[in-house]
Amino acid sequence: MASHRKSRTPGTRVAGIRTPALATAALTSVALLSQTADAAPGEDRPSLEEVEKKVGDLYRQAESATEKYNAAKEQTTKQRKRVDTLLDDVAQRTQKLNEARAELGSYAAAQYRTGAGLPDTATFLLAETPQDIFDQRQVLDRMTGRQKAAVDDYVTRQTETMKKRQEATESLRTLTETQGDLKTAKATVQKKLADARELLSKLTAEEKARLAAIEKRKQEEAARKAAELARQQAEQKQAREEAAQQGGGASEGSGSGSTGSTGTPPADSSYGTKAEKALAFARAQIGKPYVWGATGPGSYDCSGLTQAAWKAAGVSLPRTTYDQVNAGTTVPVSQAQPGDLVFFYDDVTHVGIYIGNGMMIHAPKPGTYVREESVYYDGDSAIHSIVRPA
Repeated sequence: MASHRKSRTPGTRVAGIRTPALATAALTSVALLSQTADAAPGEDRPSLEEVEKKVGDLYRQAESATEKYNAAKEQTTKQRKRVDTLLDDVAQRTQKLNEARAELGSYAAAQYRTGAGLPDTATFLLAETPQDIFDQRQVLDRMTGRQKAAVDDYVTRQTETMKKRQEATESLRTLTETQGDLKTAKATVQKKLADARELLSKLTAEEKARLAAIEKRKQEEAARKAAELARQQAEQKQAREEAAQQGGGASEGSGSGSTGSTGTPPADSSYGTKAEKALAFARAQIGKPYVWGATGPGSYDCSGLTQAAWKAAGVSLPRTTYDQVNAGTTVPVSQAQPGDLVFFYDDVTHVGIYIGNGMMIHAPKPGTYVREESVYYDGDSAIHSIVRPA
């Protein structure tokens, strides 16, 4: 698989989905695969290693787009909730505004009935007795004060209602745009993946066999590195146990030295208990397909699987790899514990859950299934970081 990766551009992690790089990579891959599948004998043909590299790049770009899709989808959900809340608020405010309007109407009607609304002292000429004049003046004074308060209340409610309506309209517009971006991005990526699969299907049986041999060599190398990591971890464990046997003081000194050099304490027993639950869940998902934006129970994408696994252990993780990588303590690869999250690539677009001995469970890419695999499946440089989430 390729070792050249483009870092994720800061500031584009959540807002919107951008796929020009993916489209470019896809078109390049399609052109390369077309050359391989359709070139006549004797013509210059790209090597199968180049084909494999381009296809791998395409799938990684697709997974990167998946994580951006997930982030935008999560944002869409939040926006939808906000729109619903604003619309409910507007409805309630409108009802209160109508009540205030009705109150003003009742005051106007009362003034009309009593003559309090007449513009000058002619109002009081309608009175037949001194007592009538006194009563009308009392009503006028009292109604004017209450009416003023009602008018102020009405104006305030009207201003707030208009503001909330404007907020709801803007949020609804943003929501509609984001939904459109999601639909377009998903359709584009799926079409490019389909094109790549179609062109790969045109390769000859001999070329497919050679591609399988390339993949087998990669897997063998990844298994060798996983075994080496398992050996290193076993040696570290033995060293810790020997230090502990030498006495509490020696163990304490060794432990503090380890913490000082790595900045991370070893996983405690409570973490181990939670990790066992997370791993039990992850193992039960093996064989289920990788699907765009899926969080189970029938299918998953990479971050959907790790989120669901740790949820089964009572730990809430964010939805995307971009956020999950910050949801815990970073530890060195050599100190990875079962249950830790293994993140890949400079743009942090893939994640698996460590099971020990250099192996992990993950949902690799479109067209594959949840499986166990070496953490070195794409080489040493592919590993971005190890995070202990609880």
